[in-house]
Amino acid sequence: MKTPDVTRGLCRLIVTAACCAAATRARADDGVITAVYSLVSDDYARARLPDGSLLPESYTFGEGGHLAGPMRDDSVDKLSFLELAKIVAVPLAEQKYVSAGERDPNDTRILIMIYWGKTSGTENSSSSVAFQNLQSNQVGPPPPPPPPPSGNNHVSPGSANAAAVEQSARENAFSGALAAVSAENNLRNQIDAQNAALLGYDGELAASASLEMTAFRLRHQDLISEIEENRYLVVLMAYDFQELWKHKKHKLLWVTRMSVRERGTDFGKVLPAMVKYGSQFFGKDSQGLLRKPLPLGRVDIGDVKTLGVVPEK
Repeated sequence: MKTPDVTRGLCRLIVTAACCAAATRARADDGVITAVYSLVSDDYARARLPDGSLLPESYTFGEGGHLAGPMRDDSVDKLSFLELAKIVAVPLAEQKYVSAGERDPNDTRILIMIYWGKTSGTENSSSSVAFQNLQSNQVGPPPPPPPPPSGNNHVSPGSANAAAVEQSARENAFSGALAAVSAENNLRNQIDAQNAALLGYDGELAASASLEMTAFRLRHQDLISEIEENRYLVVLMAYDFQELWKHKKHKLLWVTRMSVRERGTDFGKVLPAMVKYGSQFFGKDSQGLLRKPLPLGRVDIGDVKTLGVVPEK
């Protein structure tokens, strides 16, 4: 599991006692597909109490960073880290992750880095200048030579040379436009691959690629279409706080990636429902990419109290 450098994040830790007292209300757009991908380290597992309930784990937040999209979007760009932390703290508490607050750092189990923002998709690449140039420079058959003068059975050398020059210019223009489109396609593939990894689509894309020539090819095409859209995302990466604090080692315990499409979606309104759906996989393996339409309805979240930390037995 890849781990970004989060050492600087320790200097920006947020005490989240106040974050856990949040009242959040949102209405999710019907039919907006929420994608969730969660992966857990082999040596991480939630402990349970004798009654089978989860043993609470203490955490503190770290600001991972904000990913800006291709155009300004106030619904996500104006959302501060503290505002986002308040929303994320609610479903975390429901999964028995409790804020470390002002407790001794020795009692803090995990550091949860939060990343959020919007990807820059490639769905409009076919309308780019390079593609337009290629379409306008399609090479057709060479123009016919001009008709010979009356009574003359041969074409003048000057006319033949002009036709050859014109055809050569057209072929050169087409070759240049084709090279530009090829370079743009390579860049598009790179961006798609980066977005797929960021959103948690990469494994599913690789698995569905073999279905491209089968009746199930729509699955692969749907995934491609989704990663080529601009998508809102929230990523939580949980590190072993003690390892990072005491030994400066980045030990990633689990990561959960959540996203929805930008088109037709208000990020501020859909965010609580998106995170609530994804929270069932906090600290758990989703067993691949999950895509589910958010239901139309309200998500009402009342006051959440810090439960404290139950000592391990």
